[in-house]
Amino acid sequence: MGAAMRRIHVGNALSAFGLGFTVPYLYVYVAQVRGLGAMTAGLVLAVFAVAALIVLPFAGRAIVRRGPLPVLLAALVTAAIGALSLGLSNSAATVLLSASALGAGQAVMQPALATMIVDCSTTETRSRAFATQFFLQNLGLGVGGLIGGHLVDPTEAGSFTLLFSIEAAMFLLLVVVMATVRMPRAPRLTDAPQQSAGASWKQLLGNRAMVQLCVLGFVLFFACYGQFESGLSAYGVEAAGISTSALGTALAANTLVIVIAQFAVLRFVERRKRSRVIASVGLIWAVAWAVAGYAGLGDGSQAMATAAFISTYALFGLGEALLSPTLAPLVADLAPTGMAGQYNSAFALVKQLALAVGPAVGGPMGASLHAPYIVVFLLFSLGITVLAVRLGRQLTEVQNHPCAARSRVVAQSGAAAGQAPAHA
Repeated sequence: MGAAMRRIHVGNALSAFGLGFTVPYLYVYVAQVRGLGAMTAGLVLAVFAVAALIVLPFAGRAIVRRGPLPVLLAALVTAAIGALSLGLSNSAATVLLSASALGAGQAVMQPALATMIVDCSTTETRSRAFATQFFLQNLGLGVGGLIGGHLVDPTEAGSFTLLFSIEAAMFLLLVVVMATVRMPRAPRLTDAPQQSAGASWKQLLGNRAMVQLCVLGFVLFFACYGQFESGLSAYGVEAAGISTSALGTALAANTLVIVIAQFAVLRFVERRKRSRVIASVGLIWAVAWAVAGYAGLGDGSQAMATAAFISTYALFGLGEALLSPTLAPLVADLAPTGMAGQYNSAFALVKQLALAVGPAVGGPMGASLHAPYIVVFLLFSLGITVLAVRLGRQLTEVQNHPCAARSRVVAQSGAAAGQAPAHA
């Protein structure tokens, strides 16, 4: 990795570490520590999603025109202000305003960092770069959550103020780190004829492969990430009788599998078509939902139900490890020159929509409609496989299997070079 890529990965780790400090404790902080009630706490979580949905359409345009680094620095400062003010807020209005600033900043970081990775990598190194990003994000979230859990005291509001202050400091430290990054010269929208925001979105929607990838991405995030801390956890507690400690173990198993498997699966991913890798993730997650069904609906002992539930989260982690070096590089390869920021923001917007809708649908189903919940999301997982196969038909060889396409070009060039002397 070059110096720029190393700093980008440090940035990913620091931002994830800061988020891990506070995200698991937001509900307790707002509802109990500040005494604002469950309704306000629920609104705070909703504000994060709403803020992301508002700013992401504009973030893509800004990244294309200004470059990802200035947009990232602005997002980091906004998130730092939101985190610090959230730790000092004691009324519903200030809590919601602070959460909106923090949520907007966090949302814009994702496509900005992804575009920086695209600009600092090549087709050959992009899968490994995004795999490293995902690995460090999970490691940062896990370590941040672990340390944050030992610092907070629900009886002391000051401990939460310290927590949010540390998160703000992480974002400001990241500003210093990222300000030293020297980005390579990348094409911008200003290099081309002027194009309105509406025209750029129309161009994106005219890309049939990108539209299909966005539909596939929505289903992926809806059926997996949108269920982790809502429907699936509610199902585990209500249907399988899983304890809160076992639920924590399941989440830890998910992170552990990602950390262990991420680089082990890279060679497997790079040697196969991206559409087939995504299709295999759908099959793995279908098995995960079947195992979850056994945990809550089977006749086994409580120990077997707990083991099955933990295995469900582990299988989801394996699928995530396969996706991280696949989805983001595919988005980058589908983007026309200079439009990576727009495409990354569009895909981040789809992800936020899925994360907003997923808990709203899955939460009530997981808590009360146990059998239908499992069947529905098992079918969604199989739908991922179908959509991935259909997407593969829209992709070129370079987009779907860049490693093989590159090898073929090299082989043809070598053959041509070998024939040249004889022909002469």
